[in-house]
Amino acid sequence: MPGSNCLDLYAGTGALGFEAASRGAARVIMVEQDRLLAEALQRQAHVLQADMVEIVRADALKWLAHTARTFDIVFLDPPFGAGLIPRSLEMLIGRSILRSRGMVYAESEPELEMVMVGFEIVKQARTGRVQYMLLEPIK
Repeated sequence: MPGSNCLDLYAGTGALGFEAASRGAARVIMVEQDRLLAEALQRQAHVLQADMVEIVRADALKWLAHTARTFDIVFLDPPFGAGLIPRSLEMLIGRSILRSRGMVYAESEPELEMVMVGFEIVKQARTGRVQYMLLEPIK
């Protein structure tokens, strides 16, 4: 993680992005659509003096469709039941947003079976009501 560029898509509380920042990420972009959550993230970044964190208030898929940035690590923890992980993965690969040696950490509801076109699962487990996966692009 040290020196990496990270994207916390669907940031919510920012737990994943702030953790990346605390572990030495060079840059963390947090994308959150909800105004109140985005404002809370901004306040928290200020309190933590996390200058490497940038908060973007936007719809995640629309932001992915227009960004020119690339990332080493992408965190996907969208609202459960919204079907956003497969669509987000498609855009990460299709628009070359994920760097060649990049990784994706995704969380979803445990009963969700997903087709990961363009990715292989490096690790997968379930904890309580959450399924998590570490994915890397198929080379």
